[in-house]
Amino acid sequence: MFRETPYRVTAGLPAFLFFFLVALAAVFGIITGAQHASPIQAIGSVFVFGLAVLMMGGVFIVNPGDAKALLLFGDYKGTVKDAGLWWANPFLFKRTISLRVRNFETQKLKVNDKHANPIEIAAIVVWKVVETAEALFEVQDYATYVATQSESAVRAVAGTRPYDSHSPDEQSLSTHTDEVSAALQSAIQDRLARAGVQVIEARVSHLAYAPEIAQAMLQRQQAGAIIAARAQIVDGAVGMVENALAALASKGVVQLDEERKAQMVSNLLVVLCSERAASPIVNAGSIYQ
Repeated sequence: MFRETPYRVTAGLPAFLFFFLVALAAVFGIITGAQHASPIQAIGSVFVFGLAVLMMGGVFIVNPGDAKALLLFGDYKGTVKDAGLWWANPFLFKRTISLRVRNFETQKLKVNDKHANPIEIAAIVVWKVVETAEALFEVQDYATYVATQSESAVRAVAGTRPYDSHSPDEQSLSTHTDEVSAALQSAIQDRLARAGVQVIEARVSHLAYAPEIAQAMLQRQQAGAIIAARAQIVDGAVGMVENALAALASKGVVQLDEERKAQMVSNLLVVLCSERAASPIVNAGSIYQ
């Protein structure tokens, strides 16, 4: 398993100036050797000039947010992450890798949730390379690897939770966004452990029922909302009726037998729970007629 190691490099500007001056001196030696008919001096100067030019080829630049992985004849030697102008062995092959934060959105995936309902889901993943050696040498193409493994993690997380929760302690994809994001980030990070990548954030960007069941699920949600609203209305109406009967009894406004109480409760519940406004009927006679 490849592990990143720092490579000690030399400041590039002094090294470049030194070899440049050596090259100039070699050119002067070539000229003077030719003038004095000294083949040894001329040949030696040519050799020095070629060597100086070769050494200047070891100067390279590391831009901010980038790193250089150095290889010598296929053998990994180390990584340079500090930005600037540097010099190293000119025979080293230098591979550039970006350390900047990146993000991408997965495709809209059609998967089954915990209750086997087909849903569509997509996620945005924010990531960056933190281990250059692993990213370059442990996987074929780390960017493609990140995209593929992220889609796999989205499918896995979507299958562990329902789209909607049907109990207070059940986490769902649509309501528990923070918990789903944390689980998604952890699942992606586990799959990218060998790629030298850190997942900074992962969040669901698209979530919907599949088209073939979307209408049925919408009716189900509407029915659930109606039932919940009705239950709340009934609870409130029962409380209001209890308060009304208690107030009438405590103030002695009217004495009602059990049959008339039941009729009054029925009328009040109809009025309070009805969707339409009640149309009162005034009874001018006795309530027993």
